[in-house]
Amino acid sequence: MRPTILLADDQADVREALRLLLKSEGIASVGVDGPAAALEAARQRDFNCALIDLNYTRDTTSGEEGLALLDALRQHAPELPVVVMTAWGNVPLAVEALRRGADDFIEKPWDNARLLSIVRNQIALGEGARRQCRLEAENALLRGGSEALIAESPAMRRVMELVARVAPSDANVLVLGENGTGKGVIAQQLHAQSLRAAKPLVKVNMGAIAENVFESEMFGHVRGAYTDAKSERIGRFELADGGTLFLDEVGNVPISQQPKLLRVLEDGEFERLGSSRTQSADVRLVSATNADLAVEVEVGRFRKDLLYRLNTLEIRLPALRERGADILPLARRFLERSAARYGRHGLRLAPSAERALLAWRWPGNVRELGHLMERAALLAEHDLVSDAALAFGPGSATDSAQGIDGMTIDQAEAHLVRRALERHGGNLQHAADALGITRQTLYRRMEKHGLREPSSDDAD
Repeated sequence: MRPTILLADDQADVREALRLLLKSEGIASVGVDGPAAALEAARQRDFNCALIDLNYTRDTTSGEEGLALLDALRQHAPELPVVVMTAWGNVPLAVEALRRGADDFIEKPWDNARLLSIVRNQIALGEGARRQCRLEAENALLRGGSEALIAESPAMRRVMELVARVAPSDANVLVLGENGTGKGVIAQQLHAQSLRAAKPLVKVNMGAIAENVFESEMFGHVRGAYTDAKSERIGRFELADGGTLFLDEVGNVPISQQPKLLRVLEDGEFERLGSSRTQSADVRLVSATNADLAVEVEVGRFRKDLLYRLNTLEIRLPALRERGADILPLARRFLERSAARYGRHGLRLAPSAERALLAWRWPGNVRELGHLMERAALLAEHDLVSDAALAFGPGSATDSAQGIDGMTIDQAEAHLVRRALERHGGNLQHAADALGITRQTLYRRMEKHGLREPSSDDAD
């Protein structure tokens, strides 16, 4: 899309002259006649740069209106490059504008070449600054903060000790654990404690990538590689060059695409879709799955050689029910975060709520606990959150324990899948959502346990 400039000047002929000049360079513009209209325009849409006069009809010499507009733009859109214009050759006024945050200044009458050069530079600098902010925000989110990391239980302390030993190496790591146990958080910690911490951490949910776009997503494509390829695309391996690539739900990689993934893991080389030029990427790979990949290998849904490449080192995450000492600290952290988000400061757990939390079996693990505390922050009628404000899933903690205790892991998994299908009338997507897994994973679980696939008459 063409860059767009905000033009603020009280003289219509000046705005028109600037519009035509910028248009000749492929730059669009929106012209307004004063500070109020300029602020309203900035609130309505994003601009690549603002070119504003310092003097308006109310006061044509002091520049106070223009300086006030500059201050307001800086407060509303601090990342927006602002270039000021003055017709009076007033150096002290231009200096004051620069002191208040203007990025450059132009004197009227302007030199066309100089004006265009300044505008182009500010557009480029603004775009670079926005891109950097986005990257920093994404990396900050991935490195730390999306979920509370608490490891007071012996089981989690052992995990974190292993992370500390493994992280500095470049070895590929496979993180195993039930859905919702925090495998993504462990991937963040492995990256943050590695020698690649200053480089990108790129996350890919393999269960969300359709087979027909796998190569484009992972390796990129060139313009014209297929009908809708209007421009080049950088793939995930290229984006992660020098850093870490996190493949979540790696068990969902289609068997037909696994040789392509294996090749880049073996020699670090790939080609963008539609290109014959071989590229390389220096990537440390962290993968995660809740599937038993050894079983997937046996039934032919996962390549043994790919498993060996992924599984140089293995970290198994305990379920939340196996790390009881972490339940209440995690609950308090999640409740505090949700309370701040919804303006419910001062919320705290009552003893009855703490007892209920410790008694629950947590089929959805840490993710379920986070959602439960968010609902509690919304539904609690008082600052002291009692057990009545906790909206657990179907059945009580006692019923859940009695139903699953004594089962093997496979028996418990089959029981939960069967109950989810029954509760949702055979609707596979709803059942998968309730279990916290993808529909494709649900299909595999049903096949594994010999459960009937709903017929065409079933809700789907």
